[in-house]
Amino acid sequence: MANRMVGRLGMLLTFVLSAGLHAAEPTRPNILLIFADDLTCQAISAYGDKRRLLETPQMDRLAKEGMRFDRCLVTNSICGPSRATILTGKYSHVNGFYNNSNSRFDGAQQTFPKILKASGYSTAIIGKWHLQSEPTGFDYWHILPGQGIYYNPPMNKMGQQVKHSGYTTDVITDLSIDWIKNRDKSKPFLLMSQHKAPHREWAPAVRHLGWDKDRQYPEPETLFDDYAGRSKAISDHDMGLDRSFSELDAKLKPSANMTEEQLKAWNAYYEPRNDAYRKAKLTGKDLVRWRYNRYMHDYLACVKAVDESVGRMLEALEQEGIAQNTVVICSSDQGFFLGEHGWFDKRWIFEESLRSPLLVRWPGVIKPASVNGNIVSLLDFAETFLDLAGEKIPADMQGRSMVPLFRGNVPSDWRKSLYYHYYEFPAPHHVRPHYGVITDRYKLIHYYKPDVNDWELLDRQADPLEVKNFYQAPEYTQTVKELHAELNRLREEVKETGEPPREAFGNQAFEGEQKPAPKPAVKKKAE
Repeated sequence: MANRMVGRLGMLLTFVLSAGLHAAEPTRPNILLIFADDLTCQAISAYGDKRRLLETPQMDRLAKEGMRFDRCLVTNSICGPSRATILTGKYSHVNGFYNNSNSRFDGAQQTFPKILKASGYSTAIIGKWHLQSEPTGFDYWHILPGQGIYYNPPMNKMGQQVKHSGYTTDVITDLSIDWIKNRDKSKPFLLMSQHKAPHREWAPAVRHLGWDKDRQYPEPETLFDDYAGRSKAISDHDMGLDRSFSELDAKLKPSANMTEEQLKAWNAYYEPRNDAYRKAKLTGKDLVRWRYNRYMHDYLACVKAVDESVGRMLEALEQEGIAQNTVVICSSDQGFFLGEHGWFDKRWIFEESLRSPLLVRWPGVIKPASVNGNIVSLLDFAETFLDLAGEKIPADMQGRSMVPLFRGNVPSDWRKSLYYHYYEFPAPHHVRPHYGVITDRYKLIHYYKPDVNDWELLDRQADPLEVKNFYQAPEYTQTVKELHAELNRLREEVKETGEPPREAFGNQAFEGEQKPAPKPAVKKKAE
C-alpha cells in the first residue's frame, strides 16, 4: 500500500511539474513589421540628427522600449529589390529582382512567409508590395498597385480590385488593425504593414498641411556639394534639387485623385505660397533653398502620418492583449537623402541612402533603450523572423539571424563588412551602377557602367560627410589593398563574380547602344 501511495504521488508530482514546465514555455511570438518606403534615419528624432527636423514620439517609443540599430544597411538601395531581399534573405542577383524598371518577383521561390505559414503562422501583407507579381505565402493580402497613390487609393484585395476613401497611410493602418482584430486567434501571426509614405511625391495628409508653420529648415552642410575630385558618376546624375525637381514634387500641381473637399483644403494651403514663389522668380541657390524647404515640409509631413500609424498599431496590440508576445519591427526599404549632396531620392552607397532605420521591441527580451552599432542588413530579416518562430533557417539564405543581438549577445563571428550592388541605369535619375564593400569605417566603391570605370575610397572617420575620394592617397595604399581583398572575398561568398545580365540594368538603352535591352521573359505566376 505504501509503495502504491508513493508511486501515485510520484506520478502526480511528475504531472504537475511537466504541466508547469509546459505552461512556462514561451509561445511563439507574433511578428509585426511596420515598413515605410524611403523613410530615413534623419527624419526620426530617436536617431538624433542635429538638424532636429521632426519629433517622432511613436517611433521614439519603440527605441525607448526596445533596441535602436544604428548600422542597418541595405544591399541595393531601391524599393523593389529591398523588398525582394527581405522576403528571400538573398541578394538581388540570387532572387532575380534587380531593379524597379523591368524586374518581376518570382513568387514560386522560397520565402520566409511561406515557411512561417507552413509552420502554423497566420500570414498577411497589407499596403505597398511593389514586386509586379501577386503575393504568395500569405493567407491574406491587400496591396497597392505599383507605387500606389496618396489619396483615396485603389487596392488589390486577394485578386479583387477595391477602392478606398481617405489618406493612404491611414487606410493601410485601418486595414492592418482590422486584420489584427479579426485574425485567427488560435495561431501566432506575421503581419507586414507596409506604407507608401514617405515616397515621392511626398503628398501630406490634409490635416498636416501647414504643420510646420512655414519653418525654414537648417540646411545640410553638403546642400551645395560641387562633387570636386570625384568620379563623373557622382556629378552626372539627375536627382538634385537644382535640376530635376518637378512641379508635382514642388506642389505647384496638386496630388492626384483627391476629392473636391480634399482639393479645396490643399489649394487653400499651397496656392498663396505658390503665388508668392512664382512672383519671386527665384534662381540659383535661392531656388534650391526654396525647393529644399518645400521638400522638407512635405516629406516630413508624410513621416508624421507614419509615426501616428505606429502609435495606433501599438495601441491595437495593447487592446488585443498581445503586446507582450509581439515582436514589433519598424524599418524601411532604404534611407533617403534630405538635401545631403544636393539630393533627394536614394540609390547611392552613401550613408544617408545606404542606412535604413531599424527599431525593434520585444518585451521581456530586448533591454529597453538598447543601442546596437553592429552591421546588420535587410538581408537578415528573413532569417531573423524564422529564428523568432523557432524555424530552421534554410542554408541557401545569405543573411544571419539578429535574434542573438536582440538578446544582447554579439556572436564572435558577426560580420565586419557588407557587400553592396546597385544596378538600375539610366532611368530614373541617371545613377551609375556601382558595387562595393562597406566596413564600419570605409567604403570601397567601383562605378563601372556604361562610360565609367572609377574607384573611390570613402573614409567615414576622416570625412564623415563623404565628399572626398582617398583612393589615390599614398597613406591609404595598404587600406585599399586590404579592401580590394575583402571585396573579392565577399563577391565569392555571395556568388557574384561575373558580369550581371543585361536586363539587370533595366530596359532603357545606355548611351551609345543601338537599341534598348530586350525585356526578360515574364515568369508564370505561382500557384
